[in-house]
Amino acid sequence: MSAQQELADELARDTLEIIEITGDQDLIRQVSELLATSSTVAQEAFLSSVRLRLAVNRARAFLKEKRAALGKE
Repeated sequence: MSAQQELADELARDTLEIIEITGDQDLIRQVSELLATSSTVAQEAFLSSVRLRLAVNRARAFLKEKRAALGKE
């Protein structure tokens, strides 16, 4: 992972942690717009990391439900 990707992923992780606490889904848009004022490359890397983390979280939740249905949790 490049330094750029690592920074974007760290920012995505921090943003999603705050969203989990506050429930403010608009925070992703706000951070994205802030990044866009300085670097569209950073903005895209951030949004890619957010999408990836959200997708992985949904997949993990799905698998957790499947495991629970099997009595394996």
